[in-house]
Amino acid sequence: MSTVEEHYEAYPYPERDPADERRRLITGSPSHPLEIDHFLWGGQRDWSRPFRALVAGGGTGDALIQLAAVLTAAGRRYEITYLDLSRAAREIAEERARVRGLTGITFTTGSLLDAADLGRFDYIDCCGVLHHLPDPQAGFDALARALAPEGGMGVMVYAPYGRSGVYPLQDAFATLTRGMTPEARLRTARAVYARLPEGHPFRRNPHLVDHEQGDAGFYDLLLHAQDRPFAIDDLVASLDRAGLAFAGAPMAALYDPARFLPEGTGLPEGLETAERMALAERLDGTIKTHVVYAVPKGRMPARAGADPQSVPHLKGVSGPDLARQVERRGEVAVTRGTSRVTLPVDRAAARLLARIDGRRSLAEIAAAERLDALAMGALWRPVERALTGQGILLYSRLLRP
Repeated sequence: MSTVEEHYEAYPYPERDPADERRRLITGSPSHPLEIDHFLWGGQRDWSRPFRALVAGGGTGDALIQLAAVLTAAGRRYEITYLDLSRAAREIAEERARVRGLTGITFTTGSLLDAADLGRFDYIDCCGVLHHLPDPQAGFDALARALAPEGGMGVMVYAPYGRSGVYPLQDAFATLTRGMTPEARLRTARAVYARLPEGHPFRRNPHLVDHEQGDAGFYDLLLHAQDRPFAIDDLVASLDRAGLAFAGAPMAALYDPARFLPEGTGLPEGLETAERMALAERLDGTIKTHVVYAVPKGRMPARAGADPQSVPHLKGVSGPDLARQVERRGEVAVTRGTSRVTLPVDRAAARLLARIDGRRSLAEIAAAERLDALAMGALWRPVERALTGQGILLYSRLLRP
């Protein structure tokens, strides 16, 4: 058994209690069906067709449970294959699915490097795994081979700058705990950590919290034997080498360097998309993870929201609640970790936001407000740009009959 396998058998990650499935559903990015549809099919996927997905490196099951639970609630047909090397993590994921009564899931113990042996998939989730492989590019390549021509992937990898202080400690703890059992490594590292100076870069980084959320979180963050972060341009390059093309990021505004520029200042000419994103990442300095979607090269998903029949959804807030906020303040406040962004929104758009319920199309909302196409576009498009950039607005026909 490798050191990494030994790690996840002793401390499955993330730490989850299957009994919690009776009271909450953990959601996030990537792999919420609404988000998948928005980025990979322009919000126009025909959900009457069966959906075949692979959760590669599924851990204790967050992505799996989210995907299956949302599709089940929407009455959609699916087949999901869960794949992971850790039997301990798989047992937790299986029990979470059992508690929820979820079906249509095949549980497999194995390596994502063999993903193509399981067939071809409409969607592949790989969250928090590729950066832990001895050869991450081999992982990108293997997943690309398992993707159907009209399919797509959701990927999360660690980023370097927002994890300031992590890697020197990982190196130090690896030296101090060499040859120990996982349990002894954890005891030793916790004792040493308690003696670190307050000025240590890790202690001064307010964006890191896993080490405060149980033994599995501490171990995964500071005792991992194999952890290679990706800058955003490195991630885009790895996708490219695997024959994949970047299809978008849920938090697109994070990767816009223009937000740091004084008024009247422009970006240098000739910067490509990955270069602009990399510049924003370096200026930001707080991004801990990159969540992106990708499709096979040559496949061009439609732009979400371009069709009047597109169906808008709001993430994390209801239409009426957001409308009231806009009506009162003329803005939307977004909190991410320790930062807060305020987006100005025309108060007149509140009436459109109030009608968003995940079932009405843009055309239906416009008709209800007696707006022609020109007036609807003038009022809606600035709101759309602001909210999609922050991951609040998504398009999908998931809930349509």
